[in-house]
Parts: sequence; C-alpha cells; structure tokens
Amino acid sequence: MDLRLYDTLTKEKRPFVPLDPDNVRMYVCGPTVYDFAHIGNARPVIVFDVLFRLLRHLYGEKHVTYVRNITDVDDKINARAAQDFPDLPLNEAIRKVTEKTAAQFHADAAALGALPPTFEPRATDFVLPRADGKTDMVTLIKQLIASGHAYEAGGEVLFDTQSMPDYGALSGRKLDEQRPGARVAVDAHKKSPLDFVLWKQSSGDEPGWESPWGRGRPGWHIECSAMSEAYLGEVFDIHGGGLDLIFPHHENELAQSRCAHGTSVMANYWMHNGFLEVEGKKMSKSEGNFVTIRELLADWPGEVLRLNMLRTHYRSPIDWTVASLEESKKTLNSWYEIVGDNTNSAGEVDESVAALLSDDLNTAGAIARLHAIAASRVGTVGRLQLDVKEKLKASAMMLGLLGKTKKEYLESYPKAVAVNKELVNASIAARNAARARKDFKESDRIRDELTAMGVVIKDSKEGTTWEIAR
Repeated sequence: MDLRLYDTLTKEKRPFVPLDPDNVRMYVCGPTVYDFAHIGNARPVIVFDVLFRLLRHLYGEKHVTYVRNITDVDDKINARAAQDFPDLPLNEAIRKVTEKTAAQFHADAAALGALPPTFEPRATDFVLPRADGKTDMVTLIKQLIASGHAYEAGGEVLFDTQSMPDYGALSGRKLDEQRPGARVAVDAHKKSPLDFVLWKQSSGDEPGWESPWGRGRPGWHIECSAMSEAYLGEVFDIHGGGLDLIFPHHENELAQSRCAHGTSVMANYWMHNGFLEVEGKKMSKSEGNFVTIRELLADWPGEVLRLNMLRTHYRSPIDWTVASLEESKKTLNSWYEIVGDNTNSAGEVDESVAALLSDDLNTAGAIARLHAIAASRVGTVGRLQLDVKEKLKASAMMLGLLGKTKKEYLESYPKAVAVNKELVNASIAARNAARARKDFKESDRIRDELTAMGVVIKDSKEGTTWEIAR
C-alpha cells in the first residue's frame, strides 16, 4: 500500500519513500510549557498521532521513531514563573512552572488518545555539550560560525540569512522581497533585518548558561535543530507542526540545520496542519472563545474531542462548534453500541480505511468508511456480526478511536456535580476584581479553584458566565 503525503516545501502530494524502512523518523514541534494547552494545540497532537499510528501499521511498531520536543526555556515561561512564584529564585520558579505544565500537557494528550512519542527531549537538556555526545545547541552554533553562516554582533550570535542563497524556500518568501515588519525585527547590529538570533545574553535575573559568547540562552529556532538531530540525525523523513510555524520557526530551523551540516535538506517531507476557529471566529481571550483542552475535557470524553478534530482534513481550517461536538458524540455512542465490551484484538483493519489514511491522512474519508462498516451490521447474524464488530474496532483504532470497552467509555463521561451557587458567584466576583487590578496570579488561582469544583467559567465582552461541567 503506497503512502502519499503533501510536502509543504515542494507544494505537492507525493509518494512517501523513507530514508530507511527499518527506521522511519518523524519530528514534531511540541508545546512551550507555561500554561494549559488550548484546543488549537491539540490539533498537531492528534494529527501526527494518527500519522504515527499509520507508519507503525505500515512499517512495524519497532521501525518508527517519533520525536516531539518540550520547550522549557522561553520568555513566556520566565514571566509566568515570576508571576506565580515571586518569592522563589527564578530557576526554581521556572522548574515548578514547567514541571506542572508539562504534566498537564501529558494528561491532556493521553485523554485525547495520543500515544507517547518515542522520545520527548526537553530543550534545557540540550543547550550545552552532553556526556553522551548527542547534538547540543552550543556546538551547532559553533559550527555555523565556523562555516561562515553566523556572526557575533551586539552581544548576540545571529544567523546570516544572506549566506544561504535559497533561504525562504519553505515559506515561499524571497530574501529580496522581505521587509521589516511585525515578525521581522529591526536591529542596527544585524547585517540584514531577517537575520535571527541563535544566542542572546541573559541578565542576572534571567536563566542562562555559560558559553563562548558569555552567559546567555539559546534562540527558539536552534532548539529544534539540535533536538531533532540528536535523535534522528542530520537528515530525517518527516518534520511536522502547525501552519503558523512555517515562518519563521521552520524556515529558520531548516536554514540552521542545512548550513551547519552542508546538506541539501533537513527533512524530506514537511507537513503542517491548518488553523482552528471556535464557532466561526479566531480563538482569542478578547473574543471570549479561548478554550483549553482541560476545559473541554470537563464536558466531553477525549474520544469525542478526537473524532471531532479528525472529521476535517488536517490541512483544512476547522471550525470547532458545540453542534459538531454533539454530532461526534452521537457517532461514537452508536459505534460503542455495536462494539460493546468486545476486547478482541484479532480483527483486521479494513483495507479501505488504511488506503484512505495513506492518501495524505484522509481522515474524513476514513470516518465515512467507518460509518459504512457500522451500517453493514444491520441484517448480519452470528459470526458475520462479530466480524463487523472486530473490523469496526480494529479500523477505528487506526484513528485512535474505540480503544475502550463500551463500559469504560460510558464511565469516562464527565459526571455532573452539585455546587454552591452563592459561593461560585462570590468567587467569580473576586476573580473579576483581581483581573481588574491586574492581579493575574490571584485570578488564575481562583480559576483553578473553580475548575477543581467542577465549574467551567467563560469570559466574553459581555462579562463572565459559568456552568457546571457535564
């Protein structure tokens, strides 16, 4: 069965030919762990989990390596650490934030049915040269300087974009067409406005590492170049992430890695999932439609969220609505009625489902085929009916669905809870007052307290409303 994938770099769907069929290698950019992951963050988690499952199906579980990193050094993390733990030394506060948030992310990903990646490196473990000899950021930066692709200026180490003739190929942006703007910083010490930071200085109250260029910390892009090479090599098969990462993150990753090693490619296939809106609008806190995975899991089983995500092709924009969630819930309920508590794993994956997924992850088509398999149960008896159950379950599990028994699925539904309405209203009033005086630490504490009580709060321009988690 031929696998075909759309490659952002070549802008075409083409046959997937791994560098080594015995070790198919994929890297996906993971979370920056400073807060709860939102539903937009869930899309690459689910999409590339389906691809991971498909690759394991095609090449064997032991022949696929999936790396998804954790970014645990970032200015947003620093700010959150200072806000939440002002009385602790910054490094200790940062560790508390990243450990807590990473644990939240792992719990959310598991609830969404995502398999753990083969490796999940943390950026802070790959800044300095390592005892095991795996690639690190400081060594990569040294290589770029030595090869004439990076330079020191203004206390920073910068990548020289003009040293790479085809810089911009991934995003389709040509150097001579670029102008300084919202995403292109203008600094006098840069040779070109597009040159980006590989290493920057750290002040005394910022996390930092001793390097040949003084105490500082890495730029965002160099992190993934180091971690991907550490586990997958200089060139690997698939690099994935959200559409918003194409420029500047992936463009700059590609430039660093190719120039450091003198290779023509970094990854043979670049894959990007599309954007997500909520009820027809861009998700934002100002619109009042910003929703985290954790908040949604208070209302819906993870399987419902996963199916709802997969009903739209991964490269297309998705409109996340309550109506679509209700439809996904109805579908899953009907499938579990058929599968019941069947735990037989001997069923064969339907060839059409595997073929549809092999056509650039056509999950919408695969789900339609699952509906057809479910419908074929009508009129069947005995062994034929059991075959339908097994085929439906085995095929749905290719998408990470129907992994439980019916009993386990029904028990996973969030239970309604009773709450003291006067207490909730008083807590919301206190939270609103904290937000008004910009005491976000207190605001977040009250929000977490309400969440623990089983209360979902929703902020909008009209004010704050709440409801009991279903």
